[in-house]
This record gives sequence, structure tokens and C-alpha cells, in this order.
Amino acid sequence: MSEKHPIIAVTGSSGAGAEPVMSAFTHLFWREKVKPVVVQGDGFHRYSRVEMKAAVAEAGSNGHVLTHYGPQGNLLEKLEATFREYGERGSGEHRQYLHCESDAAKYCQPCGTFTPWERFPEDSDLLFYQGLHGGFVSPELDIARHVDLLIGVTPIVNLEWIQKINRDADERGYSREAVMHSILERMPDYVNYITPQFSRTHINFQRVPVVDTSNPFIARDVPNLDESFMVVRFRYPKGVDFPYLLRMIRDSFMSRPNTIVMPAGKAMLAMEIIFLPLLHELMKKRRG
Repeated sequence: MSEKHPIIAVTGSSGAGAEPVMSAFTHLFWREKVKPVVVQGDGFHRYSRVEMKAAVAEAGSNGHVLTHYGPQGNLLEKLEATFREYGERGSGEHRQYLHCESDAAKYCQPCGTFTPWERFPEDSDLLFYQGLHGGFVSPELDIARHVDLLIGVTPIVNLEWIQKINRDADERGYSREAVMHSILERMPDYVNYITPQFSRTHINFQRVPVVDTSNPFIARDVPNLDESFMVVRFRYPKGVDFPYLLRMIRDSFMSRPNTIVMPAGKAMLAMEIIFLPLLHELMKKRRG
């Protein structure tokens, strides 16, 4: 952690639906005149799409499973080094992974490849990370210790699968069967490397649908916000003004001393209300 060069990380698995958190922070950064350097976790994958396919086949021939959820499929040492460098000096480098044709066309590169590594701008106020491993900890690495504000996005697992299947099939061109296979293949790494991070987050946002999602593999529609609740859990509830949140967010209620529940349609409003004082505190420490 660093007061002069703070880091905010949003962590969640593929298909978790982190876009509202990113949108809330984008709005707050603009409104509060904060200049972030935005780092996408996909840029720290170890392999391009073609390389990953070959590496997965080789691992399978040796009786192993290789996925993007586990450390073997990523440059986690470089990610931790990047967080450490930013915290110490406000510098670092990153790249982008080009998922689809529209992204790849901007760089005249094939889908599934990386842009070149590039240095961070020198005048950023904070690092904003979104990806799979913002709260990763292992005996060799501790990425979470560098993060000043760690946020988890973790819908209930059936909803997460529905979102992933629909996104990867509709936006990234995969067959539904291929996405289902990847979900099953990734399950051990999901359990061992993704879910433990949500015990380290400062705030978790978990969307819970109130419609039937019992068979996510045949669902053609993602439950909308009006069909869901958002459960928000604070790791450290001391100092959180829950009465204010309950007044500001209509139809919200407390389910535990550290947990507030609200209609998911109010989530964007809630995120901005929750994040604003935390952002102010980070900027106050940085500038003071």
C-alpha cells in the first residue's frame, strides 16, 4: 500500500459483471478530476489465444489442466511487481489483450493477441485495476498487500455462468458448448484461486436474481436488474454510515451488521455513494 500512489483493484471471475463498478468509478474520476491509469488483468495473461490453446493441449497430455484462473496461465509475478513499482514510484507498464475483432481492428492485430507493453503516464493520481487476480495470495506472491481498496464482484455462481455463457457466445464468438466446457475445466482453479480473494476484499458486491436460474446452461436471457437484489458486504463496517445509505437507497435493508441489501437497479447509485468518501480519503492522503 502507498499513500502517495494508491491502488484500487476490482476483482472477479470471467463473467462476474464488473462493468457497473468500473462505470461508477469512471464517473467519479471525471467528477472529482482524478487521473487514473487503468490496468486490465487480461494483459497479464501468459499466453496469446493460439499459444494458450497449444499450452492447454500440452498440459492435458501430461494429465494437467491449464486455465486463466490459475497462476500458471498468468504473469502474476509481473503483476505484483507492477503494483509494487506503482506503489513505490507511481510508475509501471501494462498491455491490452485483444478479445474481439473490434478491439483488434484498432491495433491492426489478430484477435487473441497482446498490444506492446507501454509505460504508465507520469502524472496519474492512482492505479485502477480490473481483472481476475487483484486479491491473489500464495506462498510465493502477495498481490493483495499492495492494494489500498480491494473490491469484489461475485454474483451467485449460476448467474455468473449465465452471464459468461451469453457474453462469450454473443460478443466473443465462442460456441455455447465451448464456453460450458471452459467453465467445467476451470472449476478447480476457480475454487482454489478466485473465491479465496473474496475473503480479502474490503467490499463485496454480490448480485442475487429472484428468478429461476437453476439450469444456467440452457438460459438464453440474463436476469435483468429489476429481477435481482444486490448484497453489499463491508469487511470493516466501522465508519460506514449505514443509516445514511438506508435513507439514500430506497427499499434497502440490513441483513447483517456489515451487510446491506438493495434492489440491483439501485446499485450504480449505491456504488457512487459508497465509493465517493473512500476516493476522497485516498486523494486526501496522497495530496496531504
